[in-house]
Amino acid sequence: MVPGRVELLGKHTDYAGGRSLLVAVDRGITVVAAPGGDGLLAETDICADRVQLTAGKLLDRPVGHWGHYLQSVVDRLTANFGELTGCRLRITSTLPPASGMSSSSALVVCVARALARLNELDSSPLWLETITSPIDLAEYLACMENGQTFKSLAGDGGVGTFGGSQDHTAMLCCTPWTASQFSFAPIRRERDVAMDDSVKLVVAVSGVSAQKTGAARTSYNRAAEAVRTLLVMANGAGGPAHATLAEVVSDPEAFSRLRRQVADPCLAARLEQFAVESERLVPSATEALARSDLRRLGDVVDESMALAVSKLGNQVPETIDLASSARQLGACAASAFGAGFGGSVWALVDADASASFADDWLARHIATHPHTADTASVMLTDPSGVASVSDAGDQMSMSS
Repeated sequence: MVPGRVELLGKHTDYAGGRSLLVAVDRGITVVAAPGGDGLLAETDICADRVQLTAGKLLDRPVGHWGHYLQSVVDRLTANFGELTGCRLRITSTLPPASGMSSSSALVVCVARALARLNELDSSPLWLETITSPIDLAEYLACMENGQTFKSLAGDGGVGTFGGSQDHTAMLCCTPWTASQFSFAPIRRERDVAMDDSVKLVVAVSGVSAQKTGAARTSYNRAAEAVRTLLVMANGAGGPAHATLAEVVSDPEAFSRLRRQVADPCLAARLEQFAVESERLVPSATEALARSDLRRLGDVVDESMALAVSKLGNQVPETIDLASSARQLGACAASAFGAGFGGSVWALVDADASASFADDWLARHIATHPHTADTASVMLTDPSGVASVSDAGDQMSMSS
């Protein structure tokens, strides 16, 4: 299994080179790859669907269909390493789809690693020379989605989202019962903090799908495009060039110059949200966890959520209300996470009261938003292991 992830903090920070605080969870996606046949046939119990995949051939499915993620994997592996052997992929999942727990990235990681093992790509000279660590692998698999080139492995179109490598990093680099702080572009592990088993992570799926397709993908990409615009402005204003917005923000002179230059209110809001989230809130939350200072953690997370609403603009009424009601019900901290525009909210609660908290939280949510009665859900989860490959059946599994 490749686990899903919960981003405790770090809203839209990774592709700008910023920080995130991450855990991998105990639910995920499993792929079994069996050799044989022409091309690649993938089938899943998730929606009782199957697709036939051929490298370089457009998949005849609607935009946003899960098969397009698999197509990107097949195209990229073929382009970078050569023709793949025919096989059949069987996909199962314990992750709610479009919940913000990154089922799409888990699918990419799971299928890519299963195909790499089946085709012995991960023991080829090119792979061993280019992908030398779990961090390298996370970067490469993120590039499969966003289409960027990784080292000598040329990029392509990806899946059409301008995302970063946060999700893939959590799945491949987080460890059990640990929250890990990373910075990105490139990926750097900054700090690991043990999670106290006296508290439990509860996730509420809002019932509003966090699809990165159509209008939702446009909104998601707009947040990334703002980062690109800000970086161009910063590098065009004189002084040394910076590779990421995080480098600009960490350079007091460049950051001050950019803030004076930005006149557009939307760009100014995006800059403020990124700077505060990445530079102050993520390290503060990590330190609060390390000190078991749950009151401080709650205050920091509340500020992050407020910035997501007022500055980032990626929240909907359902996720806003879920975060608020979790705190009212006694959660130590609660926040929406992931791309936004729907999805889920996490809450950290007393372990002994977590089951009753989950029931009350979901009941209050459905009472406030009755249209989510058939789509909202709640789950108790724990920080879990990371993805690994089992030789038996070329099945992805989770180490613990």
